[in-house]
Amino acid sequence: MKKLLLATAATALFAGAVQAEDVKVGIILGFTGPLESITPAMAAGAELAIKEVNDSGKFMSGSTVSVVRADSTCIDAAAATAAAERLVTADGVKAIMGADCSGVTGAILQNVARANGVAMISPSATSPGLTDAEDDGLFFRTAPSDARQGVVMTEIILEKGIKSVAVTYTNNDYGKGLADSFAAAFTAAGGSVTISAPHDDDKADYSAEVGSLASAGGEALVVAGYTDKGGKSIIQASLDAGAFSTFVLPDGMVGEQLVADIGPGLNGSFGQLPGSDSQGAELFKALATAAGFDPSSAYAGESYDAAALILLSMAAAGSSESKAWSGKVMDVANAPGEPILAGELGKALDLIAAGTDIDYIGATAVELIGGGESAGNFREIEIKDGKIETVKFR
Repeated sequence: MKKLLLATAATALFAGAVQAEDVKVGIILGFTGPLESITPAMAAGAELAIKEVNDSGKFMSGSTVSVVRADSTCIDAAAATAAAERLVTADGVKAIMGADCSGVTGAILQNVARANGVAMISPSATSPGLTDAEDDGLFFRTAPSDARQGVVMTEIILEKGIKSVAVTYTNNDYGKGLADSFAAAFTAAGGSVTISAPHDDDKADYSAEVGSLASAGGEALVVAGYTDKGGKSIIQASLDAGAFSTFVLPDGMVGEQLVADIGPGLNGSFGQLPGSDSQGAELFKALATAAGFDPSSAYAGESYDAAALILLSMAAAGSSESKAWSGKVMDVANAPGEPILAGELGKALDLIAAGTDIDYIGATAVELIGGGESAGNFREIEIKDGKIETVKFR
């Protein structure tokens, strides 16, 4: 009888065991478009986490992970949807790391992810509109909502003694969501928004937009745009016209290429983007530097964390299927559990295999709230002598 029981148990264990497979993960980011100068570091961050898991040899009974890249363009919802559809139907990805910009992320969520039951974790889609989007439990993000960024930006501006600002924003979900969140927070705190006006990203001449902003006045210009497109052009046109000399730079405007392109005219401008000074951030800095990319580049750490959460959730579920692993994301990302920092993914896989709970902290002090929102930390920056310098973390 004992032998029979042992044999039955062994058969059950074998039947429930995870079979090794090649798990394909799609990385869809704006490799072309208004954020193309910061996208390489984002992709590198995600692929660093995937390489770490592969190198450990501990992922789901020896399974491996392959990356399939796709271009979201950041701004073309139709192109992004088509690219994501190819990832799912042609390439057979089991998860999507991305997308990046809020509008294309929402389009992929509704038209591809929900339609095909494939879960996604975005490292940088920050529109408050995504908070309450119908997602069937398939959407998460490691970057905080712009509802939070609007409050942080308000605090920074007021602390600098600036009481009135003009606002220009890229005419899409990201730009309008951030502009509205900021205006609500700033006016509630006693500040004055002289004008809040949209701009398009592909114009050759922004003199009319700058003229309207200058006429409204303000001690500084908030540019809720993209570092490689209209936002940069508005700043240059403002400097050329003498309309503004100080610019407030939200996350989409923080990039080394912008500083290089604008030059000394950007000195003294300031802003914020998601970031952390946690122990995990320091570890990620060393890992990214060794891998040959800039760890301080916008959303590089969030991309590492998004990819790590996908794979650790698969391991916790014992399955690469989205309906299984998406249900484990909140458990893996939050306490209680053994803290897991950047560079400790092999350790995390060992703990998961042993049945031990983990609390993934990663590169950006990850904590997910609500239905998969990032609680979020921010890095305050200032442009000094042609360089982006960190002032403090919030």
